[in-house]
Amino acid sequence: MTKPISDRPEEKGTIRLREFTRQDRESGIHPAIMALRARPQTRGEVNRKAVEYARIERGHMS
Repeated sequence: MTKPISDRPEEKGTIRLREFTRQDRESGIHPAIMALRARPQTRGEVNRKAVEYARIERGHMS
């Protein structure tokens, strides 16, 4: 005796692939984030001058 059509298992190939790619994507850090974190934290003297000029322009003297 054969099984009825409604008794067949659902196709889960696409669901499994989607979940696998989601887990893989969420488990790692994006390369752009790693590049931003690798940038030096110190600021150069040229940038500091621009910050000071902007501060004076806004009216803050100290």
